[in-house]
Amino acid sequence: MSLAWGLVILVVADAIAIGAMLLVRRRAPEGSFFADGDRASGVFGVLATGFSIFAGFVIFLAFTSYDASRSGAESEALVVEQQFETAQFMPAEFRDRLSGELVCYARYVVEQSWPRMRAGTAGDSLNPWSVALFHSLRSIEPKTAAEQAAYGKWLDQTTDREEARRDRVHGATGITPTPLWIVLFLTAGILFAYMLFFADSGERAKSQAMLMGSAVTMVVATLLAIHALDNPYRAGVGSIQPVAMERALRILSEERAAVKDRAQVPCDENGAPTS
Repeated sequence: MSLAWGLVILVVADAIAIGAMLLVRRRAPEGSFFADGDRASGVFGVLATGFSIFAGFVIFLAFTSYDASRSGAESEALVVEQQFETAQFMPAEFRDRLSGELVCYARYVVEQSWPRMRAGTAGDSLNPWSVALFHSLRSIEPKTAAEQAAYGKWLDQTTDREEARRDRVHGATGITPTPLWIVLFLTAGILFAYMLFFADSGERAKSQAMLMGSAVTMVVATLLAIHALDNPYRAGVGSIQPVAMERALRILSEERAAVKDRAQVPCDENGAPTS
């Protein structure tokens, strides 16, 4: 969600809540609907504390997933760079092939996997270049000690890359269960309804508007923060971008030039096969 839409939602929620408070205030008795204001405030404190604790737990859960997705994207890009270096110790006839497929893997992540993650469908597809890399590896028969060591290292790095990819796509579909969202909105609604009983015709309208507006702003802002963390790849402020893999592509280009790899990459700029 973009910052503009977040502000719009916040303003609309405040306008509705403040309007409801001022409307109820017209028929409210002096001193609010509660005969014992202190006891009512104590109950409201319990409700507000319960919402805060529960929302804090959900924020922690969502942020943990957000951080895991971000770390997964960073780790995946790093392993791709490392595998390029490992490929240089493979048999000569496979070096350029593996290097080119790694470049295609990275391009596919940036240009095709990322849009799918924004749409929430990343888990439905497999990076085809990971399959191509697997088939290329099966064709290799390492002979020298260096080739055998590189072969074993490549297998370990492939496992690391797949684990990092799993962490990256984990947060693409949202991790906050629906029951938690139901409880959050239910408790937020209860707080809003309870606040209306504090309507007081003896108070100034500005004071009543501030009372309702400040509480609703905090609740809505908390819900928007949870939504942003729960959907880390959606467009908007704080969304995770393919910065790490884009950096890896630049590094791979420099490394290919350094090792004088001029072979044709088997894909276009979007990671789609050219043949």
